[in-house]
Amino acid sequence: MTKCKVIALANQKGGTAKTTTTLNLGIGLAHQGRKVLLVDADPQGDLTTALGWINADSLPITLETQMKKILQDEPFVYNEGILHHEEGVDIIPTNIELSGMEISLVNAMSREQTLKLYLSDLKKDYDYILIDCMPSLG
Repeated sequence: MTKCKVIALANQKGGTAKTTTTLNLGIGLAHQGRKVLLVDADPQGDLTTALGWINADSLPITLETQMKKILQDEPFVYNEGILHHEEGVDIIPTNIELSGMEISLVNAMSREQTLKLYLSDLKKDYDYILIDCMPSLG
């Protein structure tokens, strides 16, 4: 059984320091020797940008790419596309394409489980998974 803790930093209002908290908490935990995965689940991609990936639109694999494969029952490598940062954290990046995912999820069976399914395989590799959520209830 995994001891990984998954924490979603969420608030339906923007500008409440969700991204800043996710970033600082993640790096702080990494400096304490924990294995940390950050998930940028906000299509604005500010967490991805804050860690130095300025042109996220050019990244071949993002959160949206992996979730789309799950929805379409396509095979995927669970840790493919994870980026490693010098501060000791890993990140699943995102870009604006994630905003279209909400439309795809509307008619999907078990849509609430898509992200959970994706992260379930990753939990064995990390002590903490921190999710920077978008400022909405989507």
